[in-house]
Order: sequence, then C-alpha cells, then structure tokens
Amino acid sequence: MNHLSRFAIPLIVTLLAPAVLAEVEQQPRAPGIETKGYVWNKPDEEKARALKHKADPLKGKAAYKGCQGCHKPDASGRPDDDYPQLAGQHASVLIKQMVDVRAGRRDNPKMHPFVGDWVVSAEDVADIAVYLNSLPTPTNNGKGDGKNLALGKKLYEKDCVGCHGDNGEGDEGKFYPMVTGQHYRYLLRESRQIRDGVRRNAYPKMVTVIKKYSDADLEAVSDYMSRLLPAKAAAK
Repeated sequence: MNHLSRFAIPLIVTLLAPAVLAEVEQQPRAPGIETKGYVWNKPDEEKARALKHKADPLKGKAAYKGCQGCHKPDASGRPDDDYPQLAGQHASVLIKQMVDVRAGRRDNPKMHPFVGDWVVSAEDVADIAVYLNSLPTPTNNGKGDGKNLALGKKLYEKDCVGCHGDNGEGDEGKFYPMVTGQHYRYLLRESRQIRDGVRRNAYPKMVTVIKKYSDADLEAVSDYMSRLLPAKAAAK
C-alpha cells in the first residue's frame, strides 16, 4: 500500500467528488461508554489482526511519515498543544487507540483521515505501533507548575498506581498506557474528558475512580504523572 503524506492527503481529498469526500472525512460513531452494556476493550476483528501481525518497525517508520506533522518526527508530540508524546508507548495501547479511532469508539475527527482504512491497513497500524514503541521515551516533556505535587503523588499512589505502575510504566498485556514522559496538558485534557464522559472509549473503572476529582485534583495528579521517569532513569 502506498503511504500518503499529511500534505498529500488534503490535496487528494480536495479533488475528490463530494460523495467520496463525505465518506473519507466523516468519522464513524460506534457505541461507547455512554451505551448500556458497554464493554471496554472488547474483541475486535481489526485489533486482533493488528495484534497477530508480525510487525516490522522499518515499515512502521515509513508509514509513520503521515503522522509526523502532528506528533513530530521523533514522536515526542507537542507540549503546548493537543498532540501526545508517543515514543516508547506500548504497542498494544497504540494499536487499540488507533483502531478505536478508526471504528469511532474514540472521537477524533482530526486524526481519523490519517488512520482510516483507505490510508493504512490493520497490519500498517501494527507496524507503526511497533516502530513507535522502539523509540526512546523523552524526558523533556511538558510539565505543570509543580505547586501541588504532594497532592498529585497522594492521589496517584491511592488511585492510579495499580494500573499505571509505580513509575507510570503501564501494562502492555492489559492495554494500560504508559504515562511516563507524557505531556502535562495532554494528561490533564484526557483526564477531564474521561471524568466528564467525553472520551467514549474510556476504561469504566478509571471513570469511577476520578469521577469525584475536582479540577484541582486533576491538575495535581496530571502534573505528578508528567514528572514520572522510566524505571531505568528513575534508578540513576
């Protein structure tokens, strides 16, 4: 499959007939956490294909070129914007999130044109995920003001460490994301969306845990998470 650059896609979309344009641009909407009987991370054919695929990071590097405009060539994202740091993230987490965007379980109309099945296959998704996982996790990510780190640590150790780990390492087998090295603004935004029911592919247990959090609580724990270091760096 030919991989389209982020610059080529808008040009091609502009030239398409209106009916095709609507099909390309519109993200589908699948049932999410707002739906009775919602099951987080339920079996999915595309996700299973991607997870089963013997991924090739070299192919993933080539396919990732379409993502660099937002997430940057080193996958470090943007601390002052909405784009997360992806380098070093668990491949399983990346696969799940990309497939959820494709399916419409996670609303992201800006990202959808770059991960739609007319651009990348399920196997390409796996290749991209493995490539991103192979990149070093940066430690110069965006952080908060540092004023309420004691509260952030207390909340993290009480409510978050069981899934995300002592050092924010997450759990690849359980699809829990690594929060180490993630930008403060992204962590805060996503935490708010999960608390408020806006992120429709959220983990119900997490929603229950942070539903009671105030904005100040979310700011404190997000700031604390943004300062966690990978286990090797923390040991130095």
